[in-house]
Amino acid sequence: DLILSIGGDGTILRAAQVAVASQTPIIGINLGKLGFMTELSADEAKDKLPALLEGKGWLDERAMLEAELRATESEPPRTFYALNDVVVARGAIARVVYVEASIDGEPLTTYKADGVIVATATGSTGYSLAAGGPILHPQAEEFLLSPILPHLSAAYTVVLPATAVVRLRITTAHQATLSIDGHINLPLDSGAVITVRHSSNTGHFLRIHPEAAFYSSLEQKLKGKQ
Repeated sequence: DLILSIGGDGTILRAAQVAVASQTPIIGINLGKLGFMTELSADEAKDKLPALLEGKGWLDERAMLEAELRATESEPPRTFYALNDVVVARGAIARVVYVEASIDGEPLTTYKADGVIVATATGSTGYSLAAGGPILHPQAEEFLLSPILPHLSAAYTVVLPATAVVRLRITTAHQATLSIDGHINLPLDSGAVITVRHSSNTGHFLRIHPEAAFYSSLEQKLKGKQ
């Protein structure tokens, strides 16, 4: 089985949510602007898609995150999976949120910021990059913890090993938001806890371009070229 994703990176992220349980490989054809995760442009698809469908490509396995949300102590936890990122951010009220962060049970800091991003290597070229985070090689299993526009609080990105467990606790009086890959968006009240770790699930993509093409295409895509 295969999933053919036609669109941009947003379409790929939706396809990854569909494929997470079955681990079905995805072929991405870019009709959007950047297309970091898509494999073929619309012009390439006619010539190269048949070869992919005949099994001549290679399988690109990407790390994912598992996010467990405990909204209140009385509610059972809910689990989500992210290919790109898990974001805790301010809600409708334009005020900073306070987020207590710990890693492997050890306190790190309390962020006073527009939000906090936990991003995979795949997500390192997305929202995390816009927030000042580094770019990781897409095959890396490390993940990133970055604040969004911090105000008088820690402003650095932490690169975490695949074994790390990140705990984020909302301590702000007004409502915040939890976003999974930019598509699943849930309101958060004070006291909500989100636990993020490396997932045993992975994203699978069929590729035809060589793995090293990531480097040659990176600068072009950052400049808005296809």
